Amino acid sequence: MFTGIVRERGRVASFDEGHLVVHSGIAAEIGDSVAVDGVCLTVTEARNGTLEFDVMAETLNRAKPFGSEVNLEPALRAGDPLGGHYVQGHVDGVGVVRSVEQEGDGKRLWIDGEPGLLRYLVEKGSITVEGVSLTVAALDENGFAVALVQHTLAATTLGALAPGDQVNLEADVLAKYVERLLPGLPSSG
Repeated sequence: MFTGIVRERGRVASFDEGHLVVHSGIAAEIGDSVAVDGVCLTVTEARNGTLEFDVMAETLNRAKPFGSEVNLEPALRAGDPLGGHYVQGHVDGVGVVRSVEQEGDGKRLWIDGEPGLLRYLVEKGSITVEGVSLTVAALDENGFAVALVQHTLAATTLGALAPGDQVNLEADVLAKYVERLLPGLPSSG
């Protein structure tokens, strides 16, 4: 489990035939879980400032391709502060950046997504974008907006996003459980 509070930006050294190597300062061991752009991956090797992962076909089908720089978050450990929201690292889909607008010292980012994912969003609710826990600032038929503060723009890869860029999205798992448990609601699965 993660919280969507990115610990560092890592540089992708290589990604070949499902094997991902990332330069990182995160202290991880073989078997540890690390969220890479919001995708929960298991460390298969950790040495010389790099983390290695095997990426399964399911992940490749659901998530966007890894870029040259990625957001990294080690798994939550007992006693760690919960600064974001509950994040599983299970990407629900890929969104597309509609617009990036300056808003005071920060930016407002509009992202379009599939209706099956948007159904789980509410204004002031939680969404994970590229592994970053964010608050939904606004919604429309095609997508949602988030407000990005200076720290988020500097500490994550979100500051480099431009219209047309793809992003990994994970809806708040609580919304999915509520839908599944309440009788009479249409279920997506």
